[in-house]
Amino acid sequence: MSAALYSLAPRARSRAEIDALLRKRDFEADICEAVLDSLELQGLLNDLEFAHLWRESRQRQKKLSRRTIASELRTKGVAQDIIDEVTTTIDDDAEYRIAFQLAEKKYRSCSHLERDVIYRRISGLLARKGFSHGLTARIIAELEAPPEQ
Repeated sequence: MSAALYSLAPRARSRAEIDALLRKRDFEADICEAVLDSLELQGLLNDLEFAHLWRESRQRQKKLSRRTIASELRTKGVAQDIIDEVTTTIDDDAEYRIAFQLAEKKYRSCSHLERDVIYRRISGLLARKGFSHGLTARIIAELEAPPEQ
């Protein structure tokens, strides 16, 4: 139990992460299940809450797309129905605003370069963050459009 509690101290973790940690430390499967169930009953382990916190953190700090956040949650062992519930709270407008802010910042730093270099740098940045090519093309077109008067 103490190994599981120590792993929860730095940050919230999913049930699968704690299970993997306990198994790595050679705890038997029935002991792992008992500890995980006990942590859930005490309210210390909740995959839905973990997924919400993870989404909020990754969106705010890393500016990641819905697709990337879903992939990270899958890697952390969160159930698909929880992932779907959490990622549907990310609306398209919020995702667009995040991508536009990233692209605008990058555009300001490389606007003196050739058009294809700008496109390559911005599209690379947005692709690494998990945004689609269609969204990237739309944002670049808006950034390159002459300002309205």
